[in-house]
Amino acid sequence: MGNGAKAQQKRERAGDKGPKEAKSQLKSNAAAQSVKCKTCFQSFQTTTARKMLTEHATNKHSKNFEDCFNPDDGVQKK
Repeated sequence: MGNGAKAQQKRERAGDKGPKEAKSQLKSNAAAQSVKCKTCFQSFQTTTARKMLTEHATNKHSKNFEDCFNPDDGVQKK
């Protein structure tokens, strides 16, 4: 038996399983959008760094972090 026959047998055995279903992370990303700006209601992911949220507040609204977000929002680097 040559390698071609082995490969064909393997394909036939695997054919019973069918094609794999595509996995998307869009739903989990949408669910993770839990941090919201109090001024413009733009949502951010829970894992967003506090630095990025502070930049949003200062650049977009000319306000402090505390004016736009809750004190516990954003991930602080230690």
